[in-house]
Amino acid sequence: MPKLYSTLLAVAACVAVPATASAAQVLATADSEQGKLRLVQVAAGLEHPWGLAFLPDGRMLVTERPGRLRIVGTDGVVGQPLGGVPKVEAANQGGLLDVALDPGFARNGLVYLSYTEPRGEGVNGTSVARGRLDGTALVDLQVIFRQQPAVAGGHHFGSRLVFARDGRLFVTLGDRGSQRDRAQTLDSHIGKVVRIESDGGVPKDNPFVGKAGALPEIWSYGHRNIQGAALNPATGELWTDEHGPRGGDEINRTLAGRNYGWPLVTHGTEYSGKSITDQTSAPGMESPAHHWTPSIAVSGLAFHDGQRFPRWRGNAFIGGLKSQQLVRLELDGDRVVHEERLLRGELRARVRDVRQGPDGYLYLLTDETNGRVLRIEPAP
Repeated sequence: MPKLYSTLLAVAACVAVPATASAAQVLATADSEQGKLRLVQVAAGLEHPWGLAFLPDGRMLVTERPGRLRIVGTDGVVGQPLGGVPKVEAANQGGLLDVALDPGFARNGLVYLSYTEPRGEGVNGTSVARGRLDGTALVDLQVIFRQQPAVAGGHHFGSRLVFARDGRLFVTLGDRGSQRDRAQTLDSHIGKVVRIESDGGVPKDNPFVGKAGALPEIWSYGHRNIQGAALNPATGELWTDEHGPRGGDEINRTLAGRNYGWPLVTHGTEYSGKSITDQTSAPGMESPAHHWTPSIAVSGLAFHDGQRFPRWRGNAFIGGLKSQQLVRLELDGDRVVHEERLLRGELRARVRDVRQGPDGYLYLLTDETNGRVLRIEPAP
């Protein structure tokens, strides 16, 4: 076992101090097209948890939007906040957001955080920092990416982090609400997915490297507010889901250099009901693989490739915030061919993140003052 990670295990006991009851609790059983499910509470007592990453030993790193990072033990015990977390602007939709482990974490201990960074003079923006997990803190923290430009406001920060198979890091970025037209220009990070090296550098094969007037970090553009992202295990390609306005939530196969249309094409309308555009598709712009109108308020995204749910292998799972549900999508290649809505009456909470655990079960974070980690299992 690498020396660094053995050190982490040694300090686990002093990190985890009881904040909640730790015993797993069966909350409900539910029906699905593939059989009965069991909804189990793993942990509670988290304030608006946003992102979840599994450590190699099965413990979890969980972010809380007010600005705390905690370790949740395999027994459900919630640890004290870790030190070394960057200062965040926790207002409206902003705060400490996603968390991801470096692909070489067992060797280097690196943890990546996305967050709303105060930039002075009333403006802020999505930033990504990385630090080394050392006992009860992140050390050697450095900011490796800042969305440009910084703007005033508290909405549409995006912020999912996904490592590709080649070790490059995808970061999803919103249009900040007030800057939607800039999602169509390449001179800013507004409404984009960016792809960077693990140290923040620019990969030489990014699609807009060397293009005049384009920021070289950009991978794709024309996005509104991506809050779910995952690699399709069958292809290794990035898939994302994003919020529409009033209707028009989308899931997309998110490819290099492609334009996903916002705000020139959309299935949604303004919250007032006023039209944004009469175009739902256009030449040169990618149509969604699937969309929801009315909106389900999409959140975390995960693909299942484990053995716990054999008939769900290759399916995508999307959390619903406003809709308080979990959506299952069956794919045939790159096409969505079937949708099932799960836990519609059993959750009774906003789902912020969806992950597949190392044990093959599906895990959810609920976006509440008393936020929880939930596990979905086949019912006995």
